[in-house]
Amino acid sequence: MAKSDKNAEKTNVMRILDQKKINYRHYCYADTSAVSGIEVAQVLGQNPEQVFKTLVTVAGSGAHYVFVIPVAEELDLKKSAKAVGEKSIAMLKSKELLPLTGYIHGGCSPIGMKKFFPTVIDETAEILETIIFSAGKIGYQVEVSPEDLKQVIDFKFADITV
Repeated sequence: MAKSDKNAEKTNVMRILDQKKINYRHYCYADTSAVSGIEVAQVLGQNPEQVFKTLVTVAGSGAHYVFVIPVAEELDLKKSAKAVGEKSIAMLKSKELLPLTGYIHGGCSPIGMKKFFPTVIDETAEILETIIFSAGKIGYQVEVSPEDLKQVIDFKFADITV
């Protein structure tokens, strides 16, 4: 497993990737003031089109879904609902995120949630060699190929951004 910062602490996401013998790089920006995904990409010198955020939603049916989109983009709720076969979806309230997923706002990862939820990754990731997303803790990210990610979580690609 390739590591980018030998002193960075391991997150559960990194432990899961290690356990599955998945190659990844990890990055730490915990010592910066970066908050938004675009700021994180800038601080780490990464292409914002390669850096993704994890969003959790709730459908009108009550089912939960995870969407992973580029940090500079906005989730299109109509396209997202269509991608998962629902009539409507809404963003999960921030206070509901931790009890549902085990993650806090800003540190949510598609890997290692308390329970697996159907996951859709924006189709732009399909052409990228690797994507970068939260390692499950604010200040930490992992970089994984979409192909390798398929070995850890089940997901599909779809056009889900505005």
